[in-house]
Amino acid sequence: MSLLNNQQPIIEIKKLGTAFNDEWVHKDLDLTIMPDRFVTIIGASGCGKTTLVREIMMLQPITSGEIYLMGEKISNYSLEDPDTKRVLSKMGMMFQLGALYNSYSILDNVIYPIMEYSDFSYELARELAYQKLRMTGLKEIAYGKFPREISPGMQKRAALARTLALDPKVLFLDEPTAGLDPNSAAAFDELMLTLQAQLKLTIIMITHDLDSIWRTSDEIVYLSNKKVALHDTVLNAANYEGIPDLYNYFNGERGKVAKAYYSKLKKDNN
Repeated sequence: MSLLNNQQPIIEIKKLGTAFNDEWVHKDLDLTIMPDRFVTIIGASGCGKTTLVREIMMLQPITSGEIYLMGEKISNYSLEDPDTKRVLSKMGMMFQLGALYNSYSILDNVIYPIMEYSDFSYELARELAYQKLRMTGLKEIAYGKFPREISPGMQKRAALARTLALDPKVLFLDEPTAGLDPNSAAAFDELMLTLQAQLKLTIIMITHDLDSIWRTSDEIVYLSNKKVALHDTVLNAANYEGIPDLYNYFNGERGKVAKAYYSKLKKDNN
């Protein structure tokens, strides 16, 4: 199954192959992602979810195939190419543990990519960093603190602000709600939906959090057998019986509760 329309894809992957020591992680993988969608990639451990994201972000070389970003072929670029910084500035990655620099203040963590990827003055970079931090709802008292001095939830918001520093078109999230309590996770999901609408972001998320999937996602990409086995809406994916592991994931004891609750919630809101 696939979801396509008449817009130009923001990401298009054709016949992707990824091999490590003659062991294939991806083989003839095709994927098309349209703009302004919230897409969640799921699949069993070792199926290549994180590797796929790293390849799109040019952090991991591919073995074969092609990757396009906004119509531009990027899979043949290396980190040394002069166009790489320009391409990378269109994408942002929020890592699972935040990956904040421990020796930098929260404000300086957000300033850093702006100074690295632009010709802006420090004063302008600082003002832009303040704007991004405010957008995430992080209180100003935290801006001068170091990552170890703030809570995990605040660290997530700081990491998100840094990810948004260069106004990316595509935002990648790796287990963004991991380690958060249910209320904090729900608040972070709502923040992501608000920012997506305000900034017209395409968001690609890797997560195992069923509540987060139901709250945020427009589409599911399920990886299996080295390919995209299914690409469809969340509800269609949850009801699809053609892939037993996927069906069990959404319809196990915990999954059925989330499915019933969020399906009713969405129905009531329509």
